[in-house]
Amino acid sequence: MTSPTPAAAATLEVTDKTDGAPSSPNDKGSKGRSPGRLAWTRFKRDKSGIIAAGVVVFFFVIALCAPLIAKLYGKDPYTTYGLDDPSLLNEFGYPVKANGGIDGSFWFGVEPTLGRDVFTFLLYGIRNSLLIAAITTLLVTFFGIVIGITAGYIGGKTDYLIGRIIDILLAFPSTLFYIAFFPVMISILVSPTDKTPMWLIVTSLITVMTAFGWAPIARLLRGEVLALREREFVEAAKVTGASPTRIIFKELLPNLWTPILIQATLALPLFVTAEAGLAFLGVGLEEPTPDWGVMIQNGSKYYQDDITFMVFPGLAMVIFVVAFNLLGDSVRDALDPKTRR
Repeated sequence: MTSPTPAAAATLEVTDKTDGAPSSPNDKGSKGRSPGRLAWTRFKRDKSGIIAAGVVVFFFVIALCAPLIAKLYGKDPYTTYGLDDPSLLNEFGYPVKANGGIDGSFWFGVEPTLGRDVFTFLLYGIRNSLLIAAITTLLVTFFGIVIGITAGYIGGKTDYLIGRIIDILLAFPSTLFYIAFFPVMISILVSPTDKTPMWLIVTSLITVMTAFGWAPIARLLRGEVLALREREFVEAAKVTGASPTRIIFKELLPNLWTPILIQATLALPLFVTAEAGLAFLGVGLEEPTPDWGVMIQNGSKYYQDDITFMVFPGLAMVIFVVAFNLLGDSVRDALDPKTRR
């Protein structure tokens, strides 16, 4: 057999290099990268996602550092500065200075009637609201994963029962459930003549929101598992004698992290607004505990005379919720490019 001539060899080499679809610079840079690195690369190209992530991180840093910031600022959210210093409030209980009493000593002004510092009250309100929403989101995600995967993998009567429970929970407005069940839980745990401790209010609030908040993510994961359990790699794992636990953790969960992360990023702002709405309606955190909803409730009493007391908590909540929703959309686009906006 004769070897190819140099010209033929050159022709073969050119043919091999140009065979198939031409490679683009993006293809060359993405070869050998893990899905996580590819998602991170796509996320970094989304300017709105980067800005939203920066805003969200800023709010969480503010929440974590609220005590330190208040200490450096020299005030706290509980002291009634207006009652201690008569020069801050007039005879009607409103700040003497314009724009809610904003000056060098009170950056966001003072609250009418009591004269509490609005800036530190907002700091601690962000801290408490984000703490409750974050814990609720973690619990909802955990129970949604466990229940959704269990229903989808086991199937049969278990799947049918869990599916009907999910349908019932999704058929009713969650906020109505929160309003109805939270006072019931408090009345069961605490006597009407006793004062309800704050830790019990927070625990009960998280419990109620978790009990009625896991259904959406559980339903989504149930559908994903129903599709994945018939795939070849799951069938191959069963043939090799893998236990259900190994199949769930080694085969199913790695393919479910994308919808789990997307649902978690979209759930947290929902719980922030739900918790603030309950506080605004008088269900949940109450005076004198700092909270976003408590601040908006107080601001609604005085906005006709001075809208300043409504602006700061309302604007802060709108910015956070919008930023987190944009972050959730960017995370979804990065993890699943087929759903890009």
